[in-house]
Amino acid sequence: MIYEHPLAYLLGLEGVALLRAFTGEFDRDFVESRIAEIRELLADEALAGDGVDVRRIGAVEGYALWSATYDAPGNAAFAIDSPVISEIVDALPAGVAVDAACGTGRISAVLAERGHRVLGVDSSPDMLAVARERVPDGEFSVGDLRRLPVADAGADLVVCALALTHVPDLGPVLAEFARVLRPGGHLVLSDVHPEGVLRGSIPTLRGPDGKPGRLVSHRHLVGDYLRAALPVGLRLRRCEEPRRPSPPEAASPEVAPPSAPRNPGPWELWPWSLLELAPEAARAANADIPAMLIWHFQREES
Repeated sequence: MIYEHPLAYLLGLEGVALLRAFTGEFDRDFVESRIAEIRELLADEALAGDGVDVRRIGAVEGYALWSATYDAPGNAAFAIDSPVISEIVDALPAGVAVDAACGTGRISAVLAERGHRVLGVDSSPDMLAVARERVPDGEFSVGDLRRLPVADAGADLVVCALALTHVPDLGPVLAEFARVLRPGGHLVLSDVHPEGVLRGSIPTLRGPDGKPGRLVSHRHLVGDYLRAALPVGLRLRRCEEPRRPSPPEAASPEVAPPSAPRNPGPWELWPWSLLELAPEAARAANADIPAMLIWHFQREES
């Protein structure tokens, strides 16, 4: 069980901002403003109440809950990783492509459009039902990332998008990807950047009882991917760390004066509603932080 508290989140933002100031990124006025704002946050009765217990939800249950709305426009991750994945795939010849953790078939559709024979694998039957409708010519099956229903050297390409944060150990999964790739085959991975996971970019859901939950997630460092890939014969071709698009310049949001209670919004489902309560600290804590981590590996020829 996770215990989440709005004040803890805000103080965490302030802390990250102050650490960045401590190494010279911001000046004295900024530091003094942060310390003053921390005092105001601690004194604000609207933020002093209890937090909430948040259940950890496994991938199968979580994606079953999420399957109906997963492709909604609000899923901003798609706009960040899709252009890079498409650019990599566009340079490769068509062949047998495995969409590992295919979900609703977002990447499967891209692969099919480029002439690949698509083998989609996912642990969620609910997600697969959507994928089959989306890519009727694809072959979809229930499976585990560590035991793909694909023959040795049976794939020219493996793509795995937005799934590996839910895996506790990258080693067995990347070894399995290497097993199913033919010599010279390609592997493309994308996921939330570890800096994003550290700042709370973990999918939030509500269970059938209406209570908040979070998909079980793990923060894999950049080096963890290399330590898993290189020993199994996967050689690095490309690595990208795209940022979120910069929002248009706008006036700073109004912040309630210390005498007025702050409204934390629906923070227990979407912590970003808290950002406007400490906008300067939030901007500083998140400045120039990558949103995604995208890899292109190739299996050695021998």
